[in-house]
Amino acid sequence: MKKRITFTDVARKANVSLPTVSRVATGSAIVSPEIEKRVRRAAQSLGIDFSGRCKSQVVVFLLSNRERLHPFHARVLFGAELYCAERGFNVLFVSHRYPLTLGWKDLHLPRVCERRKIACGFILSGVNSPALLKRLSHKGILYSVLGNNVVGEWRQEDHDVVSVDDVRGGYEMTHYLQSIGHQAIWFVGNCRLPWISNSYAGYRRAMLEASLVPRLQDLALDRTEQVGYLGTKSILARHDPITAIFVGDPDSAHGACRALRDSGLRIPDDVSVAGVGDTEPMLYEHSLTTVREFPEQVGSDLARLVLNRLAEPHGAPQQVMVPIEIVPRESCARPPLSREIPQDAKLDPNRDAIPDASVR
Repeated sequence: MKKRITFTDVARKANVSLPTVSRVATGSAIVSPEIEKRVRRAAQSLGIDFSGRCKSQVVVFLLSNRERLHPFHARVLFGAELYCAERGFNVLFVSHRYPLTLGWKDLHLPRVCERRKIACGFILSGVNSPALLKRLSHKGILYSVLGNNVVGEWRQEDHDVVSVDDVRGGYEMTHYLQSIGHQAIWFVGNCRLPWISNSYAGYRRAMLEASLVPRLQDLALDRTEQVGYLGTKSILARHDPITAIFVGDPDSAHGACRALRDSGLRIPDDVSVAGVGDTEPMLYEHSLTTVREFPEQVGSDLARLVLNRLAEPHGAPQQVMVPIEIVPRESCARPPLSREIPQDAKLDPNRDAIPDASVR
């Protein structure tokens, strides 16, 4: 009779203790990534598959540094929960706040991250730092991450990542505004945030391709509605040329519309307004022209990558880009014929350098 392979055989081949093999097989506790890889390689060589031994059917949705009821992330959660439920998994919501400047060794994880009997994988939403990714990877925790909202330098190709194509969204929205006659288009936002910076990059490329001056009002404020309001007020106070405002999120669009209304300007008769995110389409009496981002699809893809990682722990990392859609609505129209386009809205083709007409 063929000898039955046991955990003792795996422990002997991996040169570890029997309890260590048990912890790796059941996910009941965290071991170092190096030891886990050694145990899994030994088990695989002996014909034992540990991938299905995690008894937990729970995926944690970890929302970092965001309000619990943030509209975009709530819809991401809905998409993730639906995908998991259809495959027999539950989703546990956990809110977490930590300083984005902390090093990975100093970063404290939620207690649920330390107990693999509770959760088999994590979806990282909200705003995160590369330090969190490194901390989770160091502990051997499986996760997927919303790529648009990681602040700092990191390599997406090393992780399971789902991103919204913010650069394409910024480019196509700017191109749409140009197609209906706008040239003096301003971008208003906090470009320290990566998803805003990506939208601005797309806007800037579209402006330069049309030989138009990119115009940036960049404000580093925590409250996004204030970014839209104060940014728009500043542009108007300087009497800078403006026929359209493109803002990086719905709250900033709300602030921009309020600033225009308080200044006695009409939308879109005097100034058009466009934004990113379809979570709040109604702004006063006008619906917002927007870049639609499909957050439910983002959540579904994040859940899919986590469950794929559970099935193939050592597979190559996957990166998914969710497309965008331009949705024209009442907040944008052709600029008034009576308004002359200023000469400085066009680039001088003889200039070597093309700086932004920006205010920071």
